Amino acid sequence: MAVARHKVETYQQGFDTTLLLSVLLLTGMGIVMVYSASSVIANNTCGNSYFFIRKQAVSAVMGCMLMIGTAMTPYRVYRRIAYLLLALSAILIVLTKIPGIGHSAGGAARWIKIGAFTMQPSEVARLAMIIYLAYSITKKQDYIKDFSIGFLPHVIFFLIFAILIMLQPDFGSVAILAMITWIMMFVGGVSLLHLTLSLLPMVPVGIFVMISASYRMDRLISFLDPWKHRSDEGYQIVNSLMAFGSGGVWGKGLGNGYQKLYYLPEPHTDFIFSVIGEELGLWGVLAILAVFALVIFRGIVIARNTKDMFGSLLATGIVTGLGLQTCINMGVAMGLLPTKGLALPFLSYGGSSLIINMAAIGILINIARTGNHG
Repeated sequence: MAVARHKVETYQQGFDTTLLLSVLLLTGMGIVMVYSASSVIANNTCGNSYFFIRKQAVSAVMGCMLMIGTAMTPYRVYRRIAYLLLALSAILIVLTKIPGIGHSAGGAARWIKIGAFTMQPSEVARLAMIIYLAYSITKKQDYIKDFSIGFLPHVIFFLIFAILIMLQPDFGSVAILAMITWIMMFVGGVSLLHLTLSLLPMVPVGIFVMISASYRMDRLISFLDPWKHRSDEGYQIVNSLMAFGSGGVWGKGLGNGYQKLYYLPEPHTDFIFSVIGEELGLWGVLAILAVFALVIFRGIVIARNTKDMFGSLLATGIVTGLGLQTCINMGVAMGLLPTKGLALPFLSYGGSSLIINMAAIGILINIARTGNHG
């Protein structure tokens, strides 16, 4: 009895209730905002105003179930399947190019569709890469400063997935994956000289990526002066800024937004933050920012307090990915970054993003619960 009581007390003390409740709050808010942003579009295109909210709710339930599963699964298990997850992710990305399985939208083939089920493999690949990096960096600690052991293998795996994802194309996911890889190697103790030198090729590679596709150049030019290009490439940014501006301090009220009515493209996905700004105003935006900040803060605390290096690096990768995706999405919506199609974690419509992010939160919860025991 004493042993059982000790285990229960340990579980309760380590369980991060704040993180869990924050994520559930964001997810619930996401369901509400997806309906508000998509009901008119869904009714006109699908004949059912509940089309998107139903799919989002189903994804939320699946995400909660997976989050519970990963929260109860010892995070150290992922060390044994790191390479398996990488291989599975690569296969899923390749399947996006297979006719009848791959699904395209907006000129990009980023999804797999089987019947009513649709998933975005790059979301799976991001989590798989985080698990691999945490495992590999931990295993190679004795030689982490060596170029051929601590640096090169991790860059090679990143480049493999970067090429696969760019073929979709999905530059935003590659950029986030690059930053996650660099930060995890930095935290893991990889030679600072190697990491610094790795930044040098980024400039010519970035320029090449920009000029290799005319639409990327158009987005960059419109970002510099969106109002001059408000009728073409600057259309999204301008309408997003108008949404924030018209929302003011208190907002127009839930469901009363105007920009979502075929003025703001993708209001329930990439630009849901703009809908929040218009309907809930400055206070609504600040509230969402506060909850996201709490999630990131709890993730950082978990990463710092975990005694096991694998768990600490795993938590670092997860919180870095969530933080970067959140900042980039919000930056785009507020005109601070060039337009890029990235979902806002837990809030934007999209089953793959929601399910994988909730699974990652489950892993964080397990690390918080068990990582302090070495």
